[in-house]
Amino acid sequence: MSTMVPGHSTMPRQGVVLGVLAMAVIVTTANITVQYPINDWLTWGAFTYPVSFLVTDLCNRAMGPRSTRQVVYAGFVVAVALSALFATPRIAIASGSAFLVAQVLDVQIFDHLRRNRVWWAPPLISSSIASAVDTALFFGVAFAGTAVPWVTLAIGDYFVKLGVALLMLLPFLVVIRSRMLPASP
Repeated sequence: MSTMVPGHSTMPRQGVVLGVLAMAVIVTTANITVQYPINDWLTWGAFTYPVSFLVTDLCNRAMGPRSTRQVVYAGFVVAVALSALFATPRIAIASGSAFLVAQVLDVQIFDHLRRNRVWWAPPLISSSIASAVDTALFFGVAFAGTAVPWVTLAIGDYFVKLGVALLMLLPFLVVIRSRMLPASP
C-alpha cells in the first residue's frame, strides 16, 4: 500500500524518495567529476549536474512545489553528506549552498511558469536562471582564492548547462507526452 503525497492524490510518496535518490546520485557524481578539468573552460561536472534540474522540474510537474521542495531539502542533506565523503569539504559546502539556493529558485520559477501553455518554457527558463545562480555560487565558493581558473570554468560551465537544459527538453517532453507522470494541479 503506497502512502500518497498530501494534496496530490495522484502521486505516491515514492516519487519523493526517487527524486531524492536521483538528486543524490547526480550531485555526488558532479562533485566528484568537477575536480577533473577538461581544459581551462570545463570540468566533467558540467555535464552531470544540469540533469538535476530535469529531476526538479519533473517532480514539480508531477507533485507540485511543496513536495518538490521536500525532494530538494532531502537531496541537499544526502548530497552534501556524500560529497563530503567523496569530494573535498570546500566543494561539498559550495555545492550544498549553490544546490539549495538554485534548486529552490528553480521550483519557484517553474511553478510560476507552469500555467504557460508553451510546454518548454517552464523547464527551460527555470533551469537557465537557476543554473546562472548555481554556477556563480558554486564556483565562487569552491575555487575563489585558489589557483584554479574558476571564472573561465564558471563561464564554460554555464554555457554547458544551457546546452544540457536544451537537451533535457527532449526527455521532459517524452515523459509529459507519454503521461508517465501525471501533472499536479
